[in-house]
Amino acid sequence: MAAKKTSKANVSKDDLMHFYREMLLIRRFEEKAGQLYGMGLIGGFCHLYIGQEAVVVGLEAVAEEGDKRVTSYRDHGHMLACGMEADGVMAELTGRSGGYSKGKGGSMHMFSKEKHFYGGHGIVGAQVPIGAGLAFADKYLGNGRVTFAYFGDGAANQGQVYETFNMAALWDLPVIFVIENNQYAMGTSQQRSTSSAEIYERGHAFGIPGEAVDGMDVLAVQAAGETAVAHCRSSKGPYILEIKTYRYRGHSMSDPAKYRTREEVQKIREEKDAIEHVRDLLLTGKHCNEDDLKVIDKEIKAVVNKSAEFAKESPEPALEELWTDIYAQVED
Repeated sequence: MAAKKTSKANVSKDDLMHFYREMLLIRRFEEKAGQLYGMGLIGGFCHLYIGQEAVVVGLEAVAEEGDKRVTSYRDHGHMLACGMEADGVMAELTGRSGGYSKGKGGSMHMFSKEKHFYGGHGIVGAQVPIGAGLAFADKYLGNGRVTFAYFGDGAANQGQVYETFNMAALWDLPVIFVIENNQYAMGTSQQRSTSSAEIYERGHAFGIPGEAVDGMDVLAVQAAGETAVAHCRSSKGPYILEIKTYRYRGHSMSDPAKYRTREEVQKIREEKDAIEHVRDLLLTGKHCNEDDLKVIDKEIKAVVNKSAEFAKESPEPALEELWTDIYAQVED
């Protein structure tokens, strides 16, 4: 089955401008994060989201207040798209006290209770059962909320994913399993690692419906997200979205990505780039001109540069922070 596309006929200027800004913010932020990593200001691993922006921006467009999201280590885009401030995210990446986890978590252990963002998780596939747990709580409370549990094509081969599918189907949990299929599990192509051509079809064994979506088209992602959310809010159980996207950079900043050709990456950039797609819709629809888009780019760069300066100026955590946020006080 080909990835699902959608019509562009009834898309408003405001929606297109919103998508353009959100995706551009993620890309410029990730480019800056890559620079700071190269300067030694970000330690450990750093997994960039460049190329995959349409996935999370399209799905956040259908989320409501109180909906939850949990994902893997390629998570900076998810943070920004759900409304977390660039300053706090960048400060956390650089290990500063102004970060969302006080500089103690980094990208893989960053959370925001206010924005219902439950991580960033470093163990492949571990976030999937957590997502089902969040959805279980919402079903128990009867609050009509939905959880977006993001994972990659590599994680889709982990056993705990299918244990989670089974329980989610048994209990009709309101969870959307989002497979961000960027074609490569670290350095192994999907064709070499996955026996089934369409990963979402594995849900059929558990009675979970789903579909494949063009993840380089934010409007297609939004449309599929609307279907998935309506399914979950109607108490019909889980739904699977296999969103076919592409990452332009290596698996992490330490990955030279020699398992694919430069020509392959360049072809996707030239023919399928999600931001350029929306840019073309804005220009051909005469919603704005080149100068208008240059102004937006300048504004976004200012936000990102400010976040980098905020991170540099924010102090490192005090030594006393080694002993905080370890245990939770629970009243009898």
